Amino acid sequence: MLEVEWQGSINASTAQADLQEQVCDPLADYFLGLEDYPETIRLHLEVIKRDPSNALAHYHLGYAYGMTGRRSAELAEYRLAVELGLTDWDLFLNLGLVYLESGRLQDAVYALRTATMLAPARSEPHFNLGLVYERQGKLPDALQEMLIAEQLDPNQPDIRNMIGVIYAEMGQYERAQQQWSELLVTNPTYELARLNLARLKAELQSTFSSDKAITAAKVSEPPTNR
Repeated sequence: MLEVEWQGSINASTAQADLQEQVCDPLADYFLGLEDYPETIRLHLEVIKRDPSNALAHYHLGYAYGMTGRRSAELAEYRLAVELGLTDWDLFLNLGLVYLESGRLQDAVYALRTATMLAPARSEPHFNLGLVYERQGKLPDALQEMLIAEQLDPNQPDIRNMIGVIYAEMGQYERAQQQWSELLVTNPTYELARLNLARLKAELQSTFSSDKAITAAKVSEPPTNR
């Protein structure tokens, strides 16, 4: 059985991108920028105590919770930020990633679709929406999102690798082989493509010798670095 690998979800670079007019506490955000998440949490809790309707503070608090592994608290704060009207694209991206990681795939679709509408020129929402569709077995939809992501960020190797993964799962082995081969030309140290290409070649050789059909397995999933 052919097993194909992917690098993991692509997320927003920081929780502070594309902020709206609402502002958070400068000191609290200073520690967020330093990645001092315990202090970030403490200070943002103080901000929210003073102003419970500060959606941006709830978002930043949720991000800090997520970076310390507190997934339930992260999700709760993201949802509060949405309910309070915050429409930052990266809020919906990170909300979608939480849903994806917890297996709530339809909720992930909603959040990531929203992120694609809020930031149509960003590749990350399309990439992660493609991951959700792939996990749901909606391979044509997954491929469409990955191809959009590739157009927006053609040099991102994880996107190009995942296109090969989807081609393989669709049984389009020549396209998968071409995708990974071309990726290795431009990114010779990208080991996932090398591994996938070797597996595909071995599986094709085994199939031709045994006259068995190739069935592409679901991609294996290393822990996501959020």
